Amino acid sequence: MTMSNRDTYIAKMKLQLDELDAQMDALEAKAKDAKEEARAKYKEQMANLRHQSALAKSKLDGLKAATEDAWETTVAEMEKIRDAFKHSFSYFKSQL
Repeated sequence: MTMSNRDTYIAKMKLQLDELDAQMDALEAKAKDAKEEARAKYKEQMANLRHQSALAKSKLDGLKAATEDAWETTVAEMEKIRDAFKHSFSYFKSQL
């Protein structure tokens, strides 16, 4: 992968993660308005989402530092983490 393609991919992945974080902030505000018993469940799920976000950002940092030899493997891992994060986020959003 050329350096410009690599930089484009990294920028695209960062943008996707930033968008998910912004949507999580909006959902967190909405969850605060939930009934008392639901709030604890939302708080637990939000903590899980924040953890997945941190994992994804950590993997993105690894992607930035990946050697050419490790690039494809790191991209595959990044996409798995991102997809799991997006899936968890979609599930949480559907519960509100």
